[in-house]
This record gives sequence, structure tokens and C-alpha cells, in this order.
Amino acid sequence: MNLHFEELTGTDGARIGIASLDAEDALNALSLPMIRALSDQLDAWAKEPQIVCVLLRGNGAKAFCAGGEVRGLVEACRAHPGEVPPLAAQFFAAEYRLDFHLHTYPKPLICWGHGYVLGGGLGLLQGASIRIVTPSSRLAMPEISIGLYPDVGASWFLSRLPGKLGLFLGLTGAHLNGRDAIDLDLADRFLLDDQQEALIEGLLQLNWQEQTPMQLNSLLKALQQEALGHMPEAQWLPRRQQIDEWLDVSDVRCAWRAISLLRDHCDVLLARAAKQLHEGCPLTAHLVWEQIRRARHLSLAEVFQMEYTLSLNCCRHPEFSEGVRARLIDKDQKPHWHWPDINAIPDAVIEAHFHKVWEGRHPLADLSDV
Repeated sequence: MNLHFEELTGTDGARIGIASLDAEDALNALSLPMIRALSDQLDAWAKEPQIVCVLLRGNGAKAFCAGGEVRGLVEACRAHPGEVPPLAAQFFAAEYRLDFHLHTYPKPLICWGHGYVLGGGLGLLQGASIRIVTPSSRLAMPEISIGLYPDVGASWFLSRLPGKLGLFLGLTGAHLNGRDAIDLDLADRFLLDDQQEALIEGLLQLNWQEQTPMQLNSLLKALQQEALGHMPEAQWLPRRQQIDEWLDVSDVRCAWRAISLLRDHCDVLLARAAKQLHEGCPLTAHLVWEQIRRARHLSLAEVFQMEYTLSLNCCRHPEFSEGVRARLIDKDQKPHWHWPDINAIPDAVIEAHFHKVWEGRHPLADLSDV
């Protein structure tokens, strides 16, 4: 199952639930069975009065979670060309329900986001009530490289970043470090990689009967004081003004050109980000521009409903399969995009990605922000 669940009992009899992603060789990538098992366990813990807090973490030093297990999805897409494979409909519905459940979880839910926190992993982190990053954290939504788009609620959290940073990160797949995550409100606490056991011990020592929020905050604050001296330098907030100017454009075609021109920039971070965009999927860039524009006026539930529609449509088109083939399966790093020119993609193709491909009620219609 590549998941491990345990319960630890504290000094006052209260129990802490610990869910560990345990697919270290795959950087804890999420499969459909993992998503379903995690959802079921979180549901059970939410209903169990003795469980007072949940910790979500990933085993192995390299990653909390490097995203969804997309190879199997692409195999299903290839078996159903031009259609929505049943696996895709099941996978995205289950994943987005899990993410929404994290955002609305009724108990303190701590997520330990060390190492790679990519794609679906960042979706898990953003749903937690206490989001922890460390010196090893590398956060990103890298879907521009595989012909998908930043999903798992990224329409929500990218559209709410300062200025044009959300658009920039979605277009380029650029990595953020722990300081960036704190600066941009994508994390709440910065702790050292070796402080996890101290956190668990502290949770077990708390009195969960009274003034719990104050005690929990004091514990996290004390641990963070030990870690602050190891926080890396900020990468993206200091560059926000420049990025805002470059992306102060009328459409995604202009944005593509503006960022692509930075490939030889003397700033290595900007040059790397520009290269990732330039070698990425033009269709994805269109979807990023449009999803962020639309998400500004959507509720969280509406965001996941929109993303479900987008994801199923991406499975019907060739870019997603080709991107995964080039980056993750054959690893030739030479995707042959169906629409290689961002200027040549018909507006109707983009608009069609936002139209449902099923009959009747939306499969996520029951998600509620109330």
C-alpha cells in the first residue's frame, strides 16, 4: 500500500495520528490506492474523539511527496485515445476530494514538507492547517514540463500569491526553498530536518484538554527559534518587482515571449526558469493563464470542480501523454508537442478544456465551502 499509519498516546491519554507516505523509491508519489487509503484513515481519525491531532509526513530523506503517479495514468490515456479513461476519472476525483478534505479537516493537521514537495505533494501541504518546511524543502508545480497544468488546488493558492508570482511559478515550474514558502504564505513554520522527533515528543506532552491552540503555537514557536538561523536566502520575493513588470502583459503569448527572452539572463535563477518555460508545453501555458484568471473569483470547492474538468480534458489531448513519455518514461527530454507554437493554438481548444466531458451532475458537486 506504500502507506503506514500509527497512533501514539500522550501523557493525558490523547492520541496523535501519524500518516506516513512510504514509497521512498518513487519519492512518495501518490497512487490511487494510496489516495483512497489516506482518505479513509483521515475520515476515521476525524470521527475518533481520542485522536486530537494528525501528522502527515513522507518517509525517506529525499521527498515528502513528488506528486502523483502519472505513468499509470498515461498508460490508461494511451489505451483510450481521445477519451477520458476510467482510471483518470477515478484518480482525479479521489485526489481532489482528499485535498479538499485536508483544507477543511476538523482537527489540527500538521504536514511535514521536507525535500521535494512537487505537484500533488504541494497540494497535500497546502491543505494542512500547519504547513512545515525545512532546509531541504524544494517546492514546485512543474506541470509545464509534462503537458498537464498546476492542479490539486493550485488555481486557488497560485492566484493568491503577491503580484504576478503565482503566474510566474505556474508558467515556469520554478522551485521555491523554505524561505520562499514562508515569504509567500505557502508554509507556516520553518523547522530543521532533524526536529521531527522533537515535534512529535512535544505534541505528546501537550495538555489537549485546554488552551490547545496556545500550547501548540508555543511548541512550534520554540522549535522554530532553533531553526531560523538555518533558513536559506529568499529567492523569489526579492525578484517580485521585476517579474511583475515582465508579466504586465495582455495575454499569455506576450507572457511566453517576455519570460523566454530571459534564457540568457545573468541571473541564474531567472535564466533557469525561462529555460523551463521555453522547453515546456505551450498548451499548458495557456491553461495556466486561464485557470489563474478564473480562480480569482471562485471558492475553494469551485476551484477543485474546475480543475477536475481541466484534468479530464488534458487526458483526452495528446500533450499530457507526450510530456510524461519524454520526461518520465523514455527520458529523452524531447517532447514533440502537438501544438509546438503558442501562437497557433486555437482559442476554441483552450475554452474546450473548461467544458465538462460527462453527463449529468458534476462528480464533485457535493464539495461544499460551508
